[in-house]
Amino acid sequence: MRIGIDLGGTKIEGLALAPDGRELDRRRVAAPRGSYDGTVGAIAALVTAIEARVGKKGSIGVGMPGVTSPATGLVKNANSTWLNGRPLAADLSRALGREVRLANDANCFALSEARDGAAAGAAVVFGVIVGTGTGGGVVVNGALVVGANAIGGEWGHNPLPAPEEDERPGPPCYCGRSGCIETFLSGPALSRDYAAHGGAALAAIDVAARAEGGDPIAQQSLERYERRFARAIATVINLLDPDVIVLGGGLSNISRLYDRVPALWGPHIFSDRVATRLVRARHGDASGVRGAAWLFD
Repeated sequence: MRIGIDLGGTKIEGLALAPDGRELDRRRVAAPRGSYDGTVGAIAALVTAIEARVGKKGSIGVGMPGVTSPATGLVKNANSTWLNGRPLAADLSRALGREVRLANDANCFALSEARDGAAAGAAVVFGVIVGTGTGGGVVVNGALVVGANAIGGEWGHNPLPAPEEDERPGPPCYCGRSGCIETFLSGPALSRDYAAHGGAALAAIDVAARAEGGDPIAQQSLERYERRFARAIATVINLLDPDVIVLGGGLSNISRLYDRVPALWGPHIFSDRVATRLVRARHGDASGVRGAAWLFD
């Protein structure tokens, strides 16, 4: 049995999978925000509850909003900042009495969709999460590409390619730089663009709904978003040449992206044809926790 844990900022979800990928148990608890010790305890208690319900022990994989530094073994780059600088893998292994594998939540998403999701059977998969932030993960022949620095797939903190005049220097990013892809493609970025051009303060998905309803400001904001997305993802295609790009996160529910973005990316890709497919995640919000379970093969 495989157990996956999705460690979020507001909730922690646990899932048990049978060897064939069937779901055996699923449950979630509130995340103890700001408390590292509370987080370790909550994950350990969740695993214990799942194993009691199923009646057996399993391997444990954890998806988190950050990565474990190969140099120190400590968490880095987590927006749940109370995890940063802490030995989460070691502490969870000690609390649960077995090896625990950790991976970035975007990596878990990509692994899930490559194993038995929308990109199953594809040799090279790039998984994209566009929501509160903009993350990515790479899977080649069924295996995660984590990289020497544990930042494989982190496209959101590269500069937006070929910026137009009104896109320079770009909005400030929490990473300390300006003009990162995340500052243009995240949900808050779409909301900010709409408001900056005269729209109301709305969530990104509501901006998309207004665009579909004929709101001209929303339509223009979504068109800018699609052009930016096409330029940003074209760079990934030029570097990685994936068979499939899978979208997850809140903005993956904007249906028009799957037609509009591929229609716009061609001029930015160094090829006479583009066979890469852009698809919606099969497992939706469950992909992160499923991918965490798949960290043990």
